[in-house]
Amino acid sequence: MNQFDMEYFKLSIIKMASMVEAERDYLTSLDSDIGDGDHGINLSIGFREVTKQFETFDFENENLTTLFKKVGMALLGKVGGASGPLYGSFFMKFGVPANSARDVDFCTFVEMFSTGVEAIQMRGKAELGDKTMLDALLPAKDYLNQQKTSKDIKKTLEETIAIMKKGAESTEPLIAKKGRAMRLGERAIGHRDPGSESSWKLFECFLKALK
Repeated sequence: MNQFDMEYFKLSIIKMASMVEAERDYLTSLDSDIGDGDHGINLSIGFREVTKQFETFDFENENLTTLFKKVGMALLGKVGGASGPLYGSFFMKFGVPANSARDVDFCTFVEMFSTGVEAIQMRGKAELGDKTMLDALLPAKDYLNQQKTSKDIKKTLEETIAIMKKGAESTEPLIAKKGRAMRLGERAIGHRDPGSESSWKLFECFLKALK
């Protein structure tokens, strides 16, 4: 499949919503170690709202830009903590490069992902190594941009997820430079950043929808 169409993205988001429900307690437990202890709960509230919004969304006539604006607005409006504004910004910007189209090629998909990651970076003002979700997202963005003319999309997405997982693991020995974990100093060492974990798990839904 070269075209990422409306049906594909709808399925991706539905898979994200069920992943968040399944992993809610795990993501919250990661956040209990170094944050407010509500990451999984907040994401669950947000994606339940997204699913609810789907009931009124006109999938037959709307486009990818309006779809992801709606997803982003739902997350911004419903999710507390840091993850709401960050993931909300990601999805709102994610749809922009689609330019009101109903399907896109892989090259545009990569551009959409990159635009979303840049929105998170702008909003969170974090860099690689700050023990945030960007430790998973930035290496993925770089890799995807090298692979945007790839003919084997499935393999490219699998490799991207492996890079994101490695990025999430890399947050464990770090001292946090952003967010609530920052106040813990060295006590944050040995704990994985929950945002880096949820971001690779959310991205994996794009692969699962492809299969």
